[in-house]
Order: sequence, then structure tokens, then C-alpha cells
Amino acid sequence: MGDPVSDLLQFIDRSPTPYHAVGEATRRLAAAGFRALDEAELWELAPGDARYVVRGGGSLLAFVVGERSPADAGFHWIGAHTDSPNLRVKPRPELEREGLQQLAMEPYGGVLLHTWLDRDLSLAGRVSVAAASGVVTSLVDFRRPLLRVPNLAIHLQREIATEGVKLNPQTHAVPVLGLAGGPPLAELLAAELAAAGGPRVAARDVVGFDLMAYDVQPAARAGARGELLFAPRLDNLASCHAAVSVLVAAREAQLPAWTNGIVLYDHEEVGSRSAHGAAGTFLADGLERIVGSVKGGAKQGLARAAARSLLLSADMAHAVHPNYADKHEPGHRPRLGGGPVLKVNAGQAYASDAPGIGFVTSLARACGFEPQHFVTRSDLACGSTIGPIAAAQVGIRTVDLGNPMLSMHSCRELAAADDVAPLLALLGAFYGTALARDAV
Repeated sequence: MGDPVSDLLQFIDRSPTPYHAVGEATRRLAAAGFRALDEAELWELAPGDARYVVRGGGSLLAFVVGERSPADAGFHWIGAHTDSPNLRVKPRPELEREGLQQLAMEPYGGVLLHTWLDRDLSLAGRVSVAAASGVVTSLVDFRRPLLRVPNLAIHLQREIATEGVKLNPQTHAVPVLGLAGGPPLAELLAAELAAAGGPRVAARDVVGFDLMAYDVQPAARAGARGELLFAPRLDNLASCHAAVSVLVAAREAQLPAWTNGIVLYDHEEVGSRSAHGAAGTFLADGLERIVGSVKGGAKQGLARAAARSLLLSADMAHAVHPNYADKHEPGHRPRLGGGPVLKVNAGQAYASDAPGIGFVTSLARACGFEPQHFVTRSDLACGSTIGPIAAAQVGIRTVDLGNPMLSMHSCRELAAADDVAPLLALLGAFYGTALARDAV
């Protein structure tokens, strides 16, 4: 992998959408010897098999089968999510107003909408095209400035100085595509597919798309000493990158008794309620099929495996903000550069509990650092993760953790370069360490 920080930034730049993130992850897995599975086919697995399966284009499950059946040795699993808040194109987006061509878009997830103003935006996602063989879906990425949501000049809103920015997502978050009379989106998509080496199709053959805007400015090291990371989608591609990286490394290590794996979900930012979100059956189906297809995993196999397993839900955490430190619970103020953060919530917005925290703390100490801790102030609502949802779906003890960051849900976010290696070390140690019975 070389420098893990540079590798993370490259992973982010190659992943403008959940579909591209899964594409980049599977490319890395395939290069490391993992082979694809098909959910529609029978799975036959043996110790040492390294496999992956994709559901819905934006969710991925990958694993290395251990020496023993999961029913007897359990799972060590890492979960994360591939999606990030952004602006997504509506099905019939064509608009022309006041001499300008615009695209109708809607916010996805908890977007900090004002951070998308005056950015050089492109479009990426997937496009379905009618062909002789049926409907074919391909990834697309324009990779160049294409859109902009222009601010209103201060001369026309003097009140912004005292009242701040107030945006209506229906009327104020509509990007400009060009001057009126330009080519429709379907025509642009057909041309872009052809330019990328795909089949030449007519605009009328574009029958569906899932498209989202992204900032074309590359992810970068920044700060006085290069100690900061300025990048889009750190939440939560930083955790996806770590999960894929340690699973690839585990493929080369001595095979443990247990089965190591990852699940990267789409749709976390909108509640995970989909066939391939954490509230769906993707993880439960995958674990059940692994148990059932490995020798010795017969009777009551999944329940037995779950009782011997642990899931680490890796999602970025809130670093203390120097300008808003009062928004943090005293004693629970993670700092950039301080390493991975354990997250706790009494209302189960995070799934961590004492045995799981104790196990992860022991791993962190073995890696040479103390974990940081986060709990939301009692007078503020707490965000959540895939952790509690996945835990409820499969009955596996779960610990929520992640690296600290600022500007979460902004068009561009901020993290520390020094936090990348400790998270990789912690997750790698998890794959290589047997679970104490009271940790599960």
C-alpha cells in the first residue's frame, strides 16, 4: 500500500459515489486474490477462501474464511458505509430559467447545504441504457467542472451579515449547467459514456440514472506541516479504506481459526432502510450462507457463530471544534491527531458496551495508544451509525468507533494525517486477535 495517507486520498478521489467506492474496493480486493461471488448462485466455501459479493451496486461484503467453521470460531467483522451527504439529480431535471440551463436536484442525507455554494461541481453515478441485449447499467463520471450553485451577492441580501445564510433546498440549491439552449442531460450522458469507451448510444436510449454532484477539487494533505487532510467524503470513505486495507493485509497473514470480513453499506446517511442498507438482510444473508457452506457449520450454525463474534462499526467521530468546544460533553472531547475514538450512547444510537469497549481498549494499548472517547451532550440529539442496526439484524455484539474529524457532512471535510495509521493498526490487530469470551 505504500504511504497509507496518500493511499487514502487516492481512494477518496476514485470514489465520488457509493458505486465508484465499491468499484474501487473490489478492484483492490481482486488484485489481492479475492474472487467474486454471485448472490443468485450456490456458495461453496473452504478455509482460506477470499471472496466478495456486491448488492445494489453500492454495498459490499468481503471475507476470508478461517480454519474452523464460523459456528465454532465466530466472525471478526468490520462495518462501514459508502455513502455521503450530497446533491442528487431528480428523474426529470431539465430546467431553463432567466436564460440559464439548470438541473433540478435534491439533498441526500444531512447536507450542510451552504457548503455546496460556489463550488466547482461535477456529476458521477450510474446510467442505465436500453440496448439490444436489454438494459445495461454502467458507471459514469464526468471528471470535470460541470455545475455550480451560485451564491446571491451580498448587495441583494444585506441581512446575511446579521441573520446568516438561509437556504431553501427546493429553490436555492439548483445548480447552473450552462446557458439556455444547451444539450439535455441525457445527451451529455450518452456522449460521456461513449468518450469513456462505452457503447455509442442515442440520448433516447438513456432510460435511468442515479447521479450525484461532487466537488472536483482533489483530496489533499494540508496544514503547516502537512498534518491535516482536506477532502470530501471522509465520512465515511476513510473507514471504508481502512476496512478494505486491513482485509487485504489479512489475506496475506497466517490463517486464523475465525473468519474475518467487512460489510460496506450504502444508504446509511438516510436511515439504512433499503435492501442493501444496514436495515436490510445483506449481512445476515451473507453470514448465514458462509456458515452454511463451510464444513461443520450445520445445526443452529448462525446463532452459534453470532455468540462467538464481534462487529466493529467504523464511522468517523466528532473531534472537538476549537470555535465551538462548548458543544462537547466535558471529558469527552476527541482531538485531531489523538487516534481512534470509542463512541457511546445510552439510547443505543451507538452500540458500544463495557465488554466490547474493554476488548478494543486492550487492542489499542497493544498497538501503543489509548483510545479517545465520545459521548454526545445530554441536551443535544445524537447521530447514529450502521452499528446498532446491523447488531439488531444479526445479534452480534458491536462496538462503535472511528477517527476524529471536523466539518462532518460538509462538501469538504477535515481530519488529521496522524490518525490514519492508528486506525489501520487497531483494525488489523482485531483481525489477528482471538476474542475473550466476555468480549462477545
